[in-house]
Parts: sequence; structure tokens; C-alpha cells
Amino acid sequence: MAGQHDGFALGVDLGTSNTVAVLRWPDGRTRPLLVDGQPIMPSGVYADPDGGLHAGLDARRLAQADPLRYEPNPKRRVDEASVRLGERDLLPAELLGAVLHAVGRAAVEAAGFLPPAVLTAPATWDDARRQVLGEALLRAGWPQVAEHTLAGPTPPGTRLLREPVAAARYYTEVLRRPVPVGEAIAVFDFGGGTLDVAVVRNEGADPWGDSGFTVVSCGGLPDLGGLDVDAALLARVGELVAGRYPRQWARLAAHADAVARRDAMQLWEAVRGAKESLSRGTVAPVVVPGVAEPVRLTRDDVERAARPLLERAVAAAREVIGAAGLTPERLAGLFLVGGSSRIPLVARMLHADLGIAPTVLEQPELPVAEGALTDLPLRGRAPAAVGAGPLVPAQRPAPTAVEPGPSAPAAHLPGSVSAGPGSEAAVPSPPGASPAPGLAATLPAGVGATLVDRPDSPAAPPFPRPSPFGEPAAAPPAGPPAGHLGGPAAQPAPAGPLLSPSSGAAGARAGRRRVGWIVLGAVLALAGVATATLLYLTRDRYPGLDFHALQEVKRVAAGNERSVGMWTAVLGDRGYLAYRRSDGRLEVTAVDAATGAELWRKPTDVAADDWERIVAVPGAVVAYPSEAATSEPREMVVLDAATGAQRWKRAIRGDDDVYFTDRVAVLVDRAGKRLVGLRLDDGEQRWDLPNPQDEYGGARTTVVPVGTDEAEAGPGYLDGGSRDPWRATGRRLLQVGADRSVRVIEMDSGAVAGSRGNVADLDDLLVAHEDRLFVAADEGGFQLLGYDLNALSAQPVVLYRAPDERRRPEALVACGEHRACLLEVPDATAERTIVVAATEGETPKSWPAPNASVLVPVGERLLVRRTGTPATSTLFDPDGTAVLRDRRGVAVRLDAGNLLVFAEPASTVEADRSVAGVRAGTGEVTELGELVGVRSSTCSWNSRVITCGAEKDFVIYRFAAE
Repeated sequence: MAGQHDGFALGVDLGTSNTVAVLRWPDGRTRPLLVDGQPIMPSGVYADPDGGLHAGLDARRLAQADPLRYEPNPKRRVDEASVRLGERDLLPAELLGAVLHAVGRAAVEAAGFLPPAVLTAPATWDDARRQVLGEALLRAGWPQVAEHTLAGPTPPGTRLLREPVAAARYYTEVLRRPVPVGEAIAVFDFGGGTLDVAVVRNEGADPWGDSGFTVVSCGGLPDLGGLDVDAALLARVGELVAGRYPRQWARLAAHADAVARRDAMQLWEAVRGAKESLSRGTVAPVVVPGVAEPVRLTRDDVERAARPLLERAVAAAREVIGAAGLTPERLAGLFLVGGSSRIPLVARMLHADLGIAPTVLEQPELPVAEGALTDLPLRGRAPAAVGAGPLVPAQRPAPTAVEPGPSAPAAHLPGSVSAGPGSEAAVPSPPGASPAPGLAATLPAGVGATLVDRPDSPAAPPFPRPSPFGEPAAAPPAGPPAGHLGGPAAQPAPAGPLLSPSSGAAGARAGRRRVGWIVLGAVLALAGVATATLLYLTRDRYPGLDFHALQEVKRVAAGNERSVGMWTAVLGDRGYLAYRRSDGRLEVTAVDAATGAELWRKPTDVAADDWERIVAVPGAVVAYPSEAATSEPREMVVLDAATGAQRWKRAIRGDDDVYFTDRVAVLVDRAGKRLVGLRLDDGEQRWDLPNPQDEYGGARTTVVPVGTDEAEAGPGYLDGGSRDPWRATGRRLLQVGADRSVRVIEMDSGAVAGSRGNVADLDDLLVAHEDRLFVAADEGGFQLLGYDLNALSAQPVVLYRAPDERRRPEALVACGEHRACLLEVPDATAERTIVVAATEGETPKSWPAPNASVLVPVGERLLVRRTGTPATSTLFDPDGTAVLRDRRGVAVRLDAGNLLVFAEPASTVEADRSVAGVRAGTGEVTELGELVGVRSSTCSWNSRVITCGAEKDFVIYRFAAE
């Protein structure tokens, strides 16, 4: 029995707000332990009336019913004699024990038993606090604590390891960053409830086989963490809400009753979620209970709220480094861990103040838990000298896979696992073992060269030119046909005279003239066809529009009173205008977009506290109620576009997505872990496709539509997405599974058109367009890969490699035929952002785009937006030359040849908004005038008109000639 358990190990980082555990399997693979299906478990504990304690997501859900029974951050209460939850007084050890019990239960479900474990604790914790942790372990049913020291072998039990030591081991043994013996690194652990900073020095391997990192100095701020950033950001939400909704905000601030406390907790969670979203994006909505319109927070809001707090954090880091007798430049590294360190401003401020570039990962919650596993090395593996750097096998076979770099440790190679620190060779994985994620896992064997790196690649055959008549032209023949005039294959004339003797010389001359005219006519005809074909092939399919000053077409009444919510959509020659009535139903009006003539006006049968948006699809209008919470169902309503009659409705949840063709709606059912195809006519189910699962049963997926040239040649949303994605027939979706597989799904039938394993993680950047899938791993030192969607089994092409591991990708888009563009951010420094444009078979191009955050394809050109203050837009041609440079405002796509530029970012507040039209081919700008008194966030447009909600009505403007 013992042999079956050898090699399993569990590393646990018990955090203030969240707890993370990493499970190691006997073959050396490591995976985050899923607790309630999630890799990050809330540390909160709920005490139910029957005496039970619940931890994690269950506790957070139960707290919605009675927040007074919930402690979200039990680690912060470790020094207290007892904690009051409901009518009970509980010991801190009981609360922490409940968290550990939940982790242990998940470990038993995954491995079949509770593996040997290493639990981490802050370096600043004294004996009394560690004693509480030891008692918590016993209450959770774990073996008693056994703390590692350098004085002798660690006794049996659950090992206790200092958090910065675990982080330092991850830094050296997983990231392969060298820390020579005698040198030190600083660990900046910015978690949910506290900031812990420590300087740890490499003392070399100790006699007992453990790496000898010791804590030289430690400190931090016990009252500063991500929770405090949340509180500051919540105050910012208050600034935006209190002026317009003073009564609702006062109720949330006082939370005098149970309902208000629940709403306040919901708001706090929404703000926290927005903060996390803004570490990746630039804008995030926050739903405020009792307020109809969501508050839009930006990354600037986060940074303004966080900066005063982070100034204290940077000062604390400098103080701890000084206490170690060091200056920043003498450190071997600065390692950022803890979930709150992913806020981009953290790395920027530390870099600016200390002068050293910090190392921060996309998932900074994981290093401490995974680093803890180094305290339980696999049997038969020699200890490493810390800081020795990457391991090299004693004998190298001919390479069949990409070698691991700093961001892809040998332990993550598919088909093999690292033999451990200090080993001399790699140990093969057992048959059937799934490859671990990482850089090498992204690149299958044999991949590593771009097309231009392969001189032996056969030249691609020329593609036949399209016919101007819509049919594919035949490929040119290999040579002139037999008898072709002047060609080598012309047949000789038959023997004997061509003319009768009686015709004479005149007849011969006339015959020659006729032949000459025939030849000349044929040449001219061929020239005409060639000219017409050339003009067709080189014509500008999206010429510059004939922009003119804004002309008000029509105002369409909404309700008698100012509506709290208004929405619009434009599709073709139809406009759809919607507002929330006092009874909660949504009233939708269809109009002729060119004239504003009302076609029909109908309310929905469904009422809601708030509505989110409407979407116009072929033959229908879809209305979405606002999500109260991701787990709460809401009724999506589908109206007939011709009459306004309700076709059908469907309960969906807040985190579900819906994609449309002209025949079906595809529901991404998160709770049901499946994709469902629904007939657009009546909502009846046409097909059902379960999600792929990983080896632990995880079924989370990422779903993106496969874009088309036709769709992206039409109008776009503010975020760059296509407003008319159904323009092309045969629409497809791309689904990425929790097992890193991808599959291409035909939306109308649900058929899987192609699939491939080991392509992308759920949080990797990817975009699918026409016949290509582009993937950029969301990590430092990334590579941009291109996959052929029509032949997924073929090897991908490496379009681009980041020059070093300090660079990360953002905002990936398709920007031409077999071409992808992304933003590359070095050292988390937005001011140094560049655009990278990579085409298969060509050398990548790049050019600077400081502080850029949004990319929008405009035909072959690329629109780059900066969402800071002020917002600006720049349009580049395919070579990176600016056609329109730093135009103030937010530019959106009208079609592949034209832009519309709003002078100010979108807002829900009525105001006059200046707009301009831009011809993308030349960058020529036409000032169009002002949209008067509009809520610009409600505006929709096509290439001729724009419609917006105002105070009590909707207004339609024309800005370009027909």
C-alpha cells in the first residue's frame, strides 16, 4: 500500500482571502487542486445554525442568506481569543481547521487518500500563531505539524514551511532563476489581507538534503492587502453613485438590516471581480444593487485608488531590504507573489522605486503552494544546489521537442518529467500520462521554426485568381494548348497550297488581312478581359464614405418619464430602440433606420429589475435582463423582427454566453457543462454537445466565434467585436477545454469539424479567423502559434517568439490573411508597449504603441486605442505607418474602409458628444458635429446612420450619403 502512495504530495498556501493547494503526482506532474471545481478557494467560513462549519464557495454562497454567520478572512483573526459567528463563539483554530478540512477532502477525492503535505505560514508568525495553525491541522484531521529547520531531519507529520522560503524555492527550482550561494532575493507577497515582504538568502544545501534558504529579514504591513484596495475602489464606486442615487448608496453604506448586508456583500464581490478583470482589461462594469445602470470602472480608477496604498507597500519593501543590510541592486531578484500582485501598477511602482525589474507570474497565487512541494522531494532524486540553474541531461538524443526555457521548466515537458533538482537525466512519463501545461506543451514535437526558417519547405503552388463573375477560375494550364498561335505546340500546316489556284494573289492578300484582323480582335478582347479582371481585383471594396455634417433624421419617443435604462441596435436597414418601463418590462420599438419611421412597438412579456442589452440578429431581436449573480437564472427573450411578437424565452445564467447564426442560437451552458443549439424560430433544441473534461473531471471551457472577413468588414462595437458576425454562412465556434484541447464546432448542426489536444490553456490569448487559429500563451517569453483549422492535426507554425521572458502578450487579433497582431508589454511597463504584426512565412514587424490597450482590425489596417487620460486612437497601415496618429477620442469601425471617432469615452450621462468620420485609406478626417444630449454608451450605428438614447426619447442622425 505504501508503494502506491509514494511520490504524492500536497502543497498548501493558506491565505487570508483565498487558499491554494497544488497536488504532485508520482510521475512529477503538478496541478492546482480543484476545490469545488475551482483552483482558488475562498478562505471564508460560514457557521450554520445546526453547528456545522462550511468553507470555500459553499460558505460564500450561504453568507448571502445571513452575512453575520460568515467570516471571510479567518487568518486575520488568528490573534483573537474567539470569533463570533451568529450565536456561536468559535476559536480561530476551528475556522482555519474548517478551511484545511475542505482542502483535505478535495485531496482525498483526487488522490484517494490524504497525501503527505506541506503547509506554509508567514515568516513573521511567532510560536503562538504557529501553535494555532498546528491545532487547526489536528481539528481538520491532518497529521500533526512538523516544522523544517536546518538543525536536523524533519520529523514525520505535516510540514510547516515559511512562505517566502517556499516562494524562493519556486523561483530557483521551477523558474530556474539562479541565486548563487550567499546571495539573496526579496519576496513581495501581496495577498488579500496582508503584505508580507522578506529577504531570503541561499545558504546552500543543508546536511539533511533540503535547500537552505533562510529568512534574513521580514516585515510588511498587516493592515494592507487586496481587501484594502477593494475598499478604496468601493469608495470610488460610491463617488460615482452617491450623487445620482443618494438614498440607495446610503442604504448600502449603512447596511442596517439583513437585506442591505446581503446587497453590500454582493457589491463588495462585484468590486473585487472588477478589480481582477481590470488587471487584464481596461474597463469593467459593476452592478450596484438598487441602481439600474451599472457603474463602469476603468484601470485608471483602480490605479488612482491603489496608488496611495501601494506607496506604503513600496516603502515597506525598501525598509525590509535595508534591514537585511542590502540595497536593491545587490539582490539577485525580486519575486512578486500573492493574488493582489497581479495589479499592473504594483510591478511598475516597485520597478520605478527600487530600480530592479520584478518577476511576476500570470497566476501569482500558485508559486508559494507549488514551491512548498520542494520540501517533499520525490524518492530517488538527488537534492540540487540551489541556484544552479537549468538542468542538462547527461546524454542528449536527437531533439524531437522544443527544449524548455526559463518559462517552461523541464518538469513540464510532455512525455517526460524532470528527474528533480540535481538529477542527471529525464525520467519518462508512464504510458497514458497527460502532459502538463507549459511552453513545451504548447509546441508539439518538431515545431519550432517559422516557415521562413525552413529553407527545405516546398514552395506553395500559386492560388488561382477569383473570377470576376463569382465562380472560381480554373488554374492556368501548364503550357499553351495545341495549336495556340505562336506557341511551341502549334501544329504545322498541312502539305499543299491553302488556296485554290483560281483565287489569285488578291485572294491571298485578303485572306491574310482577315487573319490579321481576327488576331488583332482576339488580342484586344484578351486585353479588355485582363484589364477588367485587374480592375476588379484591385478595386477598393470599402472606399471612403461621403461624410457630411450630422443631420437629425427623427426623434422617437420612449416613455413619459426619463427611463433609467435605454438600449439600441442597428442591423441593415432596421433600428431597434428599447427602454425599461416602470413595470420592469422592456419596450422595444422597430424603426426604419434611414427615415426613423416606426414599424412596430411591443413590450416583452418578461419583467426584470434591470436589463443589460439588446442584440439584433437575422430575423429577431434578443433582449437580455441584467445578471444579479452568475448563479441566478434570468430570462433571455427573443422577439420576431418583423412583428415584435415574442418567439420564445430561455432561462440562462449570468456567466452563460449565446452566439447566433441566421438559424440557431448556441447557448454556452456553464452550469450544465455543455453547448446547446436552439432553433432561432422557436427555441427548440436542435443539438447538445457536452464539454470536454480534464483528468480531474474539470469541464470549464473558453468559447470564441470563428471570425470571418465579411463580419469584420462591417460595423464594430466599442471593444472592437463585430456587430454583424453572421454575415458569412457556415458559422463556427472554437471551444478550448480544461484539458487544453480545442475543437471546431459547426454552429448550425453541432458537428465537430476538427479537434486537437494540447493546444491552449483557458486563459491563453487566442483568436480564430477564417481558416486559422492564433494562440499566444499568457506568460512571459511567449510564442505566437498559428494552426490550420482545416487541418488541425498538422503542426502549427511559429509566427513570432518574444525575445525574452520579461515580455507578455495582450489584445490578440487577426489582422489580415494568415496574419495576427498583438500588443507586447515588456516588464509590465505599459509605456513600452509595442505592436507585433506577424504573417505566416514573413518576418514579423513591430512598432511602438505606448500605453495601448485595445486593437481593432480595419481591413488590412490596424486601429490601436489607448484608454488612459486622454483616450486616443491611432490607425496603422499593414507596414506600421500611422495613417491617423493620436487622434483624441475613441475610434470605432464603420466598415473595412472607414471609422467613426467619439471625442470622449462612452458614458451613460446625457451630454453633447462630438464625433468625426475618418477615411481609413488616407486618414482624412471630417468633423461631423455634435450628438446633442445623448447617452453615448447606448449608441449603435451602421455606415450611414447612428442612433442613441437621450433623456426621454431616441434620436437618429445621418452622417454619410447613400
